[in-house]
Amino acid sequence: MQALIDVILPVFLVLGFGYLATWRGWFEDSWIDGLMRFAQNFAIPCLLFRAISRLDLSADLQPAMLLSFYAGALVCFFAGLLGARYLFARPWPDAVAIGFVSLFSNSVLLGMPITERAWGPEALAGNIAIVALHSPFCYFVGITAMELALNAGRSLREAVPRILKSMFRNALVLAILAGFAVNLSGLAVPAIIGDAADMIARAALPAALFGLGGTLYRYRPEGDLRTIAMVMGISLLLHPTITFTLGAALHLDTPAMRSAVITAAMAPGVNAYLFANMYGTARRVVASSVLMATGLTMLTAWFWLSILP
Repeated sequence: MQALIDVILPVFLVLGFGYLATWRGWFEDSWIDGLMRFAQNFAIPCLLFRAISRLDLSADLQPAMLLSFYAGALVCFFAGLLGARYLFARPWPDAVAIGFVSLFSNSVLLGMPITERAWGPEALAGNIAIVALHSPFCYFVGITAMELALNAGRSLREAVPRILKSMFRNALVLAILAGFAVNLSGLAVPAIIGDAADMIARAALPAALFGLGGTLYRYRPEGDLRTIAMVMGISLLLHPTITFTLGAALHLDTPAMRSAVITAAMAPGVNAYLFANMYGTARRVVASSVLMATGLTMLTAWFWLSILP
């Protein structure tokens, strides 16, 4: 339990300081928008590019592990999407954003530190394999669904060019593709460029978390508590349960089972808010779900750690 507190409390402190600074007027509301644009369009793309370009993609890339995790993630996306639409009568674009936050678990900020603290650095191979595909998979699903929702009534043939255009104009997706290109080609990034990208990348998570804290002051969970509760149930309970069940049925080995289930059991990540902010949809629900689910992760992650081998 102490390890979980050591990982999660710093996240809450950064979020809380962003909230406090905006509430007290020390950080103007318009500055939050600029900070989130920096995180979304520059810092996090640098982080993703550097991480993916240096991954060992062949290490412990088990199809059964990936199937267990991503099948659960896809079910959770549709559970959030359809629940938001038909249980809470949200517009389709809002429903897609709510589906996305149900899909996007915090694989890096929470999943990797908790796995490392629980079982040591050698246990991270499976986490890294999941992370290598996580953002491309989630953004492909989310952007495709959002473009279809925003262009309802058009044929799929008409929507595909818009989907591709949105995908390839998205800084996060471009950074992921560039990272894979460097990784697979074996090209060496010049040291001076790599060092500069690393400097920007180090600001990514603190900037995004601080900005999210400020955003929470703007989008408080008034009137959305039932929707937020649904998102937390899907993210923290449904996803790891599906992953654990499929992993057991597919006879995952112990390290792969640990990596898949712990990653699935994490709260939604900051990128879920970045996605909602990019389209200007359901930002209050998404931001509040990220914050509240992160707090509950202390309890749910403790449960999964207690039953995993």
